[in-house]
Amino acid sequence: MNATTLHEKTRSRGRPREFDTEAALDAALRVFSKRGYHAASISELTEAMGLAAGSVYKAFGDKRGIFLAAFDRYRAVRRGLLDAELASVETGRDKLHALITFFAGSSHGEIGRQGCLVVGSAGDLALFDEEAAERVATAFMTDEVLLADLIRLGQADGSIPSDVEVSATSLALLCLTKGMRVIGKTGRSGEEMAATAEAAMKLVT
Repeated sequence: MNATTLHEKTRSRGRPREFDTEAALDAALRVFSKRGYHAASISELTEAMGLAAGSVYKAFGDKRGIFLAAFDRYRAVRRGLLDAELASVETGRDKLHALITFFAGSSHGEIGRQGCLVVGSAGDLALFDEEAAERVATAFMTDEVLLADLIRLGQADGSIPSDVEVSATSLALLCLTKGMRVIGKTGRSGEEMAATAEAAMKLVT
C-alpha cells in the first residue's frame, strides 16, 4: 500500500458520517413520544434513526444528548407550525382560537396517541435532570406568555372583553391545552377535542 492510499483511507476513517440530522431527530422524537425517555432504548433509537450506534454517539454523546436535541427540534417544528396558523388570522380572539384548535387537532388520532414530548418530559425526565427541567419550564412559560399576549391583543382590538383577567386565564388555557395532549393519548375523537376547544373559548367571552 502506497503512502497516498494509506492517507486517503486514514482521512476517510476520520471523517464523520454524514446524515440528515433533522430527519434523524424526527425519528428519535417519535420513539421518545411513544415510549418515554426511560423506556426508549439506544437500540430502538438507532434503528429508528437509521444510524449506526457509533454515528449516534459521535453526534449526540448518549441517549440524554439525543433526547435534548430531539426536544429542541420538536419545539422548533411545532412553533413554526403554530406561527403559520396564527399568521393566517387577524384578531386576538381569532388567533387564540387558532392556537387552541391547533392543540385540539394534535390531541386525537395517531398524533394524539403519540403524545406531546414536552408534556411527557415533565413527568418522565424533568424530575431527575436539571437541564431537561429547565427546557420543560421554558416551554411552558413560552406558551403561557403567548397565550397572555393573544388575550391582550384581543382586548386591544376589541375582540376579547376587557374584564377578562389575563394572568389567570392564560394559565387556565395553558393547563387546558397541555391537558388535551394527555387526554389525546387515550384515543378521544376529533369531534370531542374540537368541542373542547370551543368550550375553552368561553373563558374569553
